[in-house]
Parts: sequence; C-alpha cells; structure tokens
Amino acid sequence: MAGSRTGIWLIGAKGGVATTSIVGLLALKKALTETVGLVSELKQFQDLELAQWNDIVIGGHDIRDVSLLDEAYKMVFESRAIDGRLVEKIKDDLTALDANIHDGTLHNAGKKITEFAHPKLQALKETPREAVDRLKGHITEFAKSNKLDNVVVVNVSSTEPSVDGAQFPKTWKELEPQLASSDCKLPASSLYGIMALELGYAFINFTPSLGTAIDALDDLAKSNNTCHMGHDGKTGETLLKSTLAPMFANRNFHVMSWVGHNIFGNMDAKVLDDPENKKTKAVSKDRLLSKIFGYTPQTLVTIENIDSMGDWKTAWDHIHFQGFLGTPMVMQFIWQGADSLLAAPLVIDLARFADLAKRQGCTGLQTQLSCFFKSPLGTEENDFAKQFQMLEAWTESLKK
Repeated sequence: MAGSRTGIWLIGAKGGVATTSIVGLLALKKALTETVGLVSELKQFQDLELAQWNDIVIGGHDIRDVSLLDEAYKMVFESRAIDGRLVEKIKDDLTALDANIHDGTLHNAGKKITEFAHPKLQALKETPREAVDRLKGHITEFAKSNKLDNVVVVNVSSTEPSVDGAQFPKTWKELEPQLASSDCKLPASSLYGIMALELGYAFINFTPSLGTAIDALDDLAKSNNTCHMGHDGKTGETLLKSTLAPMFANRNFHVMSWVGHNIFGNMDAKVLDDPENKKTKAVSKDRLLSKIFGYTPQTLVTIENIDSMGDWKTAWDHIHFQGFLGTPMVMQFIWQGADSLLAAPLVIDLARFADLAKRQGCTGLQTQLSCFFKSPLGTEENDFAKQFQMLEAWTESLKK
C-alpha cells in the first residue's frame, strides 16, 4: 500500500477521546511514543497492508468553538492523563489541525449535547438533508485538498438519548425522503453515518448512539459498496465482563446478580449525567451478559459524574454467583484507567482495520471487528476470546 493516503475523520473531534487519538497519531508519526495498546500492531497483524502513520491525515466535525491545543492541555492539567512534555512537542501540529475541523450538526442530538454547542450552531436551521449535504461538503474538500485515497469516519461524539430504530423503514429508498423534513426522527449520529456512506466511505460508530444500526443504512452501505460497524467501544469494565462472563458459563456457575458502579468526571460523564443520555449507555453496557449466559441474572449498572475524577474512571463490580451444592459466592473487582487513553488506541485500530476492509471490497457490517464493541452489530457473539478469533480468522483469510 505504498503511497496510499488515508483520512481519519473524527465526529466529536475536540472531545477527550478524539483529542487523545489525535495526540497519539501525531506522536506515532514523530516516533515520540511506542505502540503499546494498539491491537493492529500485534505480531499477527503486521503483514497486513494497514495505513501507515505518515500516510494518515486527520480531520473532523465538532459542535464546540474551542481549540484542539486547549483540549489537549485539559487532558494534561485537568484530567492528568497525558504527559505535558509530549503535547509541547506537537503543539504546532495540533494548532494547524484546527483548520481541518468544522461545525457538525445538532439535529436530534438531545438537550444536554446542544447545551455544549456554540451559539451560532445552536441557531442554525436546516433540514436533515441540508445538514448531510453541508457535512459532505466538508469531508469532500478535505479528501480533495489532501489528495486522499480513502477516508474512514469514526463517531466518538457524546452519547445521544435513546432512539427506537424500529420506527424507521427497512430500505434506504424508503428512508431517504424523510431527510427532507425537519421532523425526521434520525439523530445526529445517523446523519453522520449517512454522510460517510453516501460518499462511499467506511463508518465506525464508537458510541452507543443509533448511528448506522438500522437496516436502511446497512442497505445504503451495501448499495454504495462500502462498510460500517458499531457500536459502543469496549474499553474497560465491559471488556472485563466479556472476558469473565464466559469463565462463569464454562465452569457452570450460576450468576445470580452482577452489579457495576462507574464514576468519572470528563465531558462524557457530564453528558451522561442527563438521565436520557445515561439510559443509552447503561443499556449498552448491560446487554451482553444474557447473551453469554443464556439467561438473565439480576443486573444494575450505574454511571455517576464525579468532577474531581477527570478522565480517570473507576468501575467497581460485584458478582454474586452460586457454586456447587447451591453455596453462594462472590467475586469483586475494581478497574481504574484513564477513559480516553483506553479508547484512543481502539479508535486508531478500528480506523486502520475499516480502511483495510474498504480497500478489500468488504461491504455492509464488519462483524470481524466485534471484539472492539460492547454491543456489536450483526452478531450474537459476545465472548471476547471468540470475538478476537473472528478478527484473526478474517485477517488470515486476507493473506491467502
């Protein structure tokens, strides 16, 4: 793939996850950091024609009028997650990237997200079709001016309120006319997905928002010979759930209840402080247990905004299970990590794998990427080890 240039277009480009991903990509370009945490850099994937660091160009959409450099410094001083000396070495690059980030859309993004947008965008009136066409203009110019061979769009924006996907028609031909009306129920995440798929670009939904998780948008992807996958990146507590739950199932222990309590204080936590947004996230974090066990234990997932925590998330889980002779037992664990630093390498991995899938002619849902998601679309497999084997099997098939 020598000389091939790939764009990574980030939705929510100045949020914590996107900023950390951008800092990481710039650091990798300049050989200022190692590749620890990147799945795509594991030995079994090194022979693949993945996009190289120097061939990646970054752009995106956001709803806030802030500078990328200021957001990077917040990750240093407020969240205590990134080394300030690293940011100093790439600060000119971060400043230059502001020119590649444009206003997104607030259509059905929800009250809480709208509160964070700058006033000019809050006042903008446009139909969903007008919004999609405006967004497409940004990414088309980005691809042209940077002479890109491909672009992958990754949604890392804040979690939207829940939307019932069943209300939408099954085909793109039936759904597309709805975009002409301001009453269209599609949320912003789906408009970004339409933007990408209409342009023939791959779309990755790293959030639990609706995105492209409806049949009509899968239909659009296949019609335009492109691919998509989601949703909700599996970074911490749920990663452990998808690893531990198969252990209980395979040892024939009966899990009676599983309680998870999460505290953190970044922008995502502030958005999730709204009950409507929190519901979307809690459902995504909770659904895999019943799929792994084949029954539904009593579960509770709480997510609380604690400002002093910054980007550092702590998750405490209490698992109450029944052993031999009916004796109840308990497993507890505590997981603590910098939320954006757990997510950022997966964003980079997904962009590289999705770019490869598109260049290989893959269309529709890319279920081989399931190991990266809490609620993977198009598959019932939630066992992390088996999901990872799906990725390995796919990559091996490409080498034949």
